[in-house]
Amino acid sequence: MRSPITTHVLDTARGRPAADVPVRLERKRPDGTWEVLGKGTTNADGRVTDLLPESPRPSPGVYRMGFDTAAYFKQHQAEGFYPCVEVVFELTRPDEHHHVPLLLSPFGYSTYRGS
Repeated sequence: MRSPITTHVLDTARGRPAADVPVRLERKRPDGTWEVLGKGTTNADGRVTDLLPESPRPSPGVYRMGFDTAAYFKQHQAEGFYPCVEVVFELTRPDEHHHVPLLLSPFGYSTYRGS
C-alpha cells in the first residue's frame, strides 16, 4: 500500500534519514479549521508511506503536514530552534502522487515537491 501523499525527512546535519519523527496530515475545511486525516512516524529510512489509504484519492484542497521536530531533536539530545515544522500545500491534481520531503537541521529546514 502506498499513500497518495507521502513524506521523507532527512537530517542534513547528521547526513542521514531522520527516524522517529512524528508526522500529521491535515486538510483545511471550508470554515478554515483543520481536519486530521492521518498520523505516522518516520521509519528507519525517514519515510512515512501510509498517512492515507491508497483509495479513495484525496480531494483537491489545501493540506498541512506537521512534523514534531522537538521530539526528534530531544531523542538525539540536540538543541533545535524549530520545535515544529508545518508545510502547507495545495493539492490540485488528486490523481497524482504528492511527496513532501523535509530537509532538517537544528537551525533550519527546507522542503520541496518531490516525486
